[in-house]
Amino acid sequence: MADRGMQEKFQSLVEEHKRILYKVSNSYCRKPDDRDDLAQEIVVQLWRSFPTYDRRCRFSTWMYRVALNVAISVYRRERVRTRHVLSADEPLLDVVDEKESLSDDLRLLYQAIERLEPLSKALILLYLDGHSYLEIAEVLGISETNVATKISRLKETFKQEFGRKV
Repeated sequence: MADRGMQEKFQSLVEEHKRILYKVSNSYCRKPDDRDDLAQEIVVQLWRSFPTYDRRCRFSTWMYRVALNVAISVYRRERVRTRHVLSADEPLLDVVDEKESLSDDLRLLYQAIERLEPLSKALILLYLDGHSYLEIAEVLGISETNVATKISRLKETFKQEFGRKV
């Protein structure tokens, strides 16, 4: 069965790269239920797009592209729908992965990332995950020079915010 084999391959690849789901979902959603919903939407879109996945590129790069596109779409849709309804008392990022506890520095970093605009958020997540400027450019559909410039500006912003070398 070709369909069964494709499904097993998909499940295996998603399982292998599930941390991408955690990173993207946690960066674009405040509440655990919203993070779960976003992760589910990402997986659905990954499955729909899987037949067109170009195996010449790394699965993780393709997965990031799909995940970030879904997250940005959901973010924009929610932003239009809710228009500043979120309470200032709501906790910011709870955890990267429910099973891990974060250091104070890492928690502050994720809170700073949460406040960024969607493109900047995507850039910094990919950068912190160790992707090259070329890979980031491919995922986000911008030039490698643009990636370098934006990351440099983000580093400067974080440096000013945290008062130390980034």
